[in-house]
Amino acid sequence: MGQSASSAAAVACRRERDQGNRSVNISKTRSTASVSPMVGYSYGTGEGDSENRRVEAVTDGTTDYISDLPNECLASVFQFLSSADRNRCSLVCQRWLQIEGQSRHRLSLNAEAELFSAIPSLFSRFDSVTKLALKCDRRSVSIRDDSLVLISQRCPNLTRLKLRACRELTDAGMEAFAKNCKGLKKLSCGSCTFGSKGMNAVLDNCALLEELSVKRLRGITDAAAAEPIGPGVAGSSLRTICLKELYNGQCFGTLILGAKNLKTLKLFRCSGDWDRLFQLMVDRMTKMVEVHLERLQISDIGLQAIANYSNLEILHLVKTPECSDIGLIAIADRCKLLRKLHIDGWKANRIGDDGLIGVAKGCPNLLELVLIGVNPTKVSLEMLASNCQNLERLALCGSDSVGDPEISCIAAKCVALKKLCIKSCPVSDQGMEALANGCPNLVKVKVKKCKGVTPEGGDWLRRTRGSVAVNLDTGEAELQEASASDGGAQENGLEFPQMPAQIAAAASSTSGSTARSSSFKSRLGLLSGRSIVANTLRRWSGGSTSARHG
Repeated sequence: MGQSASSAAAVACRRERDQGNRSVNISKTRSTASVSPMVGYSYGTGEGDSENRRVEAVTDGTTDYISDLPNECLASVFQFLSSADRNRCSLVCQRWLQIEGQSRHRLSLNAEAELFSAIPSLFSRFDSVTKLALKCDRRSVSIRDDSLVLISQRCPNLTRLKLRACRELTDAGMEAFAKNCKGLKKLSCGSCTFGSKGMNAVLDNCALLEELSVKRLRGITDAAAAEPIGPGVAGSSLRTICLKELYNGQCFGTLILGAKNLKTLKLFRCSGDWDRLFQLMVDRMTKMVEVHLERLQISDIGLQAIANYSNLEILHLVKTPECSDIGLIAIADRCKLLRKLHIDGWKANRIGDDGLIGVAKGCPNLLELVLIGVNPTKVSLEMLASNCQNLERLALCGSDSVGDPEISCIAAKCVALKKLCIKSCPVSDQGMEALANGCPNLVKVKVKKCKGVTPEGGDWLRRTRGSVAVNLDTGEAELQEASASDGGAQENGLEFPQMPAQIAAAASSTSGSTARSSSFKSRLGLLSGRSIVANTLRRWSGGSTSARHG
């Protein structure tokens, strides 16, 4: 009887607490969990909390061993769960709510003006946040300086900050934030309106800053009159700089030249002549490993300057019509460590066989080659296959010269090839037959909008090579615009989904977030998501870039 009464009391006690906890609004939006701020909540401590844990530990005569786990162990368990599962766990009891909040490191918030009043209670619960995203809908009024300053005071250990469409933030707010969060390692801002003073405040105060990504910074209205940006104390720590859609992007020239340890430079759709900057970088940049250039005014002069980066491993040239075989040959002659090359020739026909033969002769370590709007022939493809014997991934898109003979050459010569993508090329079933008899290490083939390839040809390839995944789309050949700016690499940073009206809080555990973000970051989807090339490359190389930790 005593045991039954105790069990009944435990059940009643748990129901009462659970009923109170259900006031927390939890919903799932992709990987982002929406959490309403809890004002005035408290956590049980001391003897009363221990007694509650003992009461919860006995239900229907069975022992709940989880209640005996130390808080640190329970937090470690939470780190293996998804964000949605963690939210569900936070409803179990006050202890779990407390531990779950204190073990979250990543948070994504709807950065509307109304967020200000919720900041104290929100960061009382999530008091270990080191990675924060603040994103506002463009139709809403964003947070102001007072909100950002308050956040910086509550999160002095912040290492990563992402700002999207926070148009009410000013230089003064960024300066106050930078002074409070000097341990910042990564800053990504897009569609914000603060200017060069705010950016310089970050560079002058954050000596550990390693990654900087800037997109559509509206606060710099006149590039000629703007205050030069950088390098500040961050000049020696910066490893990655990404500039997107900046008509005044050359204001960052001082920063780029001052970042002596820079390894990755990505420039997308930034106006101005960039040849001169790359010439100035020749004697200063000795550690450059990765360069992405898209829709940029750069010519062979700039490429010849880039050729001096002897450690260069990754090069993307996307819609740079002034670049030709001459510049590509210069890079191939000097950049012997090149392993990934993406070229979107934009149908300009300035890069062709000569440049690709130069790559074949000078870059034996090439693992990945993507050609869009480039017209290689059997001559250059055969040279690439013979000299680049480690070539594992090849994409040919919108190439008028790639037909069955070229595919047959690839099948016969590319022994190490694992993944092949063909789009809008004059290939037929005969090419599929050649693939069936070649490329012994082939794992995946994607063929799209190649009129000559029939469903029967695809089925025959599947039957013949049962271990090869064949993805065939025989729709009308319509070359879509392929862009290298919409993928993960460049983005050096995660895009956060649309938030609901309430505050959205997303936190990732160390293991779960690492696995998800590593997969995301390692995708090679540097082409538009509408393109088959994008969909293919996003699954190709695993772990090619650094993983994010939650």
